[in-house]
Amino acid sequence: KPYSKWVRSFSCIEGNEHIPRYASKHGMKTMVGAWLGADKEDNEKEIAGLIQLAKEGCVDIAAVGNEVLYRNDLTLEELLEYIRRVKEAIPGVPVGYVDAYYEFSTHPELVEISDVILSNCYPYWEGCHIDGSLAHMQQMFGQASHAAQGKKVIITETGWPSEGGSLRGAVSSEENAMKYFINSQVWSTKANIDIFYFSSFDESWKTGDEGDVGAYWGLWDKHEKLKF
Repeated sequence: KPYSKWVRSFSCIEGNEHIPRYASKHGMKTMVGAWLGADKEDNEKEIAGLIQLAKEGCVDIAAVGNEVLYRNDLTLEELLEYIRRVKEAIPGVPVGYVDAYYEFSTHPELVEISDVILSNCYPYWEGCHIDGSLAHMQQMFGQASHAAQGKKVIITETGWPSEGGSLRGAVSSEENAMKYFINSQVWSTKANIDIFYFSSFDESWKTGDEGDVGAYWGLWDKHEKLKF
């Protein structure tokens, strides 16, 4: 607040369960994620946490898993079973699953079971030059929308890093990060598309899988100062 109306969280354990509670208390909407992975015990805690938060009235959209298929952590059938369980437990709350835009074309079962299609769209990670990045993101959204069979599609992550490495034609810089942010916001407003922008704060710990660039996706820096 006052920069955003919604907050997205990625887990319902280890303290992350407090995010939707505080956000709701302050009049913000929430998309709350249960983090699913290979650890079945943790998955049970996450699912229980998500259901509990929804019953408290803190969940506007429930996301069961994030890029689980992309990481090959669970089979499609295992994932669908978790989604089914959550849907049965919280009938009043829209439920979906977050993954890269193309996974919904590959797995129509995901579309069938979801109330809303939650699609990650990153031109940067596909090595796209900044000049073509908005058009590329629109194409990704188009593919997810085509797969969605008329269901609402929300872009659950998109963004551009302000420093760090580069990936083929995609160059991370302050100017490119600001350009991408403005372009995506203007388009989403005009086209009435909902976007969760990734991310709020720079995360210094995120350099393992993504290299140095992983730490610089925030609109705020790691000291919670707005970059722009």
